[in-house]
This record gives sequence, C-alpha cells and structure tokens, in this order.
Amino acid sequence: MALDAIGLARRHRHLVALLFLDLDAFKPINDSLGHALGDMLLQAVASRLQDCMRDIDTVCRHGGDEFVVLLAEIRRPEDATRVAEKLLAVLGRPYCIQGHAIFITLSIGISLYPDDAEDADTLMHNADTAMYHAKRHGRNGQHCFTAEVNTHPLQCRRTEPGLHLPLQPSQCLLDF
Repeated sequence: MALDAIGLARRHRHLVALLFLDLDAFKPINDSLGHALGDMLLQAVASRLQDCMRDIDTVCRHGGDEFVVLLAEIRRPEDATRVAEKLLAVLGRPYCIQGHAIFITLSIGISLYPDDAEDADTLMHNADTAMYHAKRHGRNGQHCFTAEVNTHPLQCRRTEPGLHLPLQPSQCLLDF
C-alpha cells in the first residue's frame, strides 16, 4: 500500500502522509468494561476513521489500539495536519456502546514522503516516533515528525511498567 502510494507520489510530484494513531488510555476501558466491549469500540473507531477518508486513502488497524492512515496525493504538509485535526474532533465525540457512553482521545504522529522519509519503513517509523512525542506532550493531540523528535531516546517514549498516570476528565467513562 505505502510502496504504491510512494511510487505514484514520486511520479506525480505529490506528498504522501502517514498518520500513526494510538488511542489514549484504551487499556483501562478494556480492563474495566471487558474485551468484548473494547473490540466493539475499536470497530466503531475504525468505522469513523473510514468515514473521514477519501477513496484514495487507506485506513488499517496496525495492532492493539493503533491505526495507520495513509493519505495519498496530498499537496501540502498542512493537508495532513488538517486531516489529523478532523480525526481528533470526530473520534473524540462520545461512543455509545451497550449502554456505556465512552470518551476516548488519541495521539497522532505524522510523517511525510519525501520530506521525512524516502521509503515506507522509515515513513512508518518516523510517524510512530512523532506519535510518541504527541503522547509525551499531553496526549489528545498530533505531532509532525522532525529530526529533533528522532534524536529523543527510545526509552523515554514509553511509560515505565507499573507507572500509572492519572486519568484526565476526557478519559473517564460514564456508566448509565
């Protein structure tokens, strides 16, 4: 998928953006409401994501609570950030699943071809790196890859096991 988009972008002198999305605080939802409800939430998120995209774009679940969006044939880097802002707004609306109003937020990392990477693997790695930068800076936001982000040590990107951060009001669940 990314190789085809990069080949077309190279030929037509367009940009390709890869957005790496991670749902913030998904584990507490899974743990408190069960994996079946968590799976339904992931399906609802995927449906909203797909509804936001053009026919030429690609949405896929990367694993767990991570999704990847490939924006083919964009003209300016601002196009990718505009899509990320739209995703934050649309996916941030409450989900009503089995009588539960569930509020989630997400962190988005953005990497661009050819500005940030010349190949699909590096594009994915850079978007993932930018996503962790967004998480480190408060979650529920987006961050574009920069060379400075890439120099931050990997061990600082993940929360240490056993360290629990307090929930923000936007991450709380309402049970009716």
